[in-house]
Amino acid sequence: MPTTTIRLDGDLKARVAAAAESAGKTAHAFILEAIARTVEQAEEDEAFRRLAESRWSRILETGETVAWDAAKTWIEARARGEAPPRPRAR
Repeated sequence: MPTTTIRLDGDLKARVAAAAESAGKTAHAFILEAIARTVEQAEEDEAFRRLAESRWSRILETGETVAWDAAKTWIEARARGEAPPRPRAR
């Protein structure tokens, strides 16, 4: 496995060490976990952005949208555990 060096100022290094100890981990494991979580979040953000861009493009192409009242009714029913049909775009 290749090695990467990161430089931490003294204050951040102490904070990482304290947080890692509190979590019962080594500083190395704590840093790896933090990096992995940050990368996962960045990937999820990018996927969300692509989905939003795709949906916006479809709206611009078709002019079809779901009325807020219909969307709100559907969301509320889902929150109650119901399985209503999705509202149709018009």
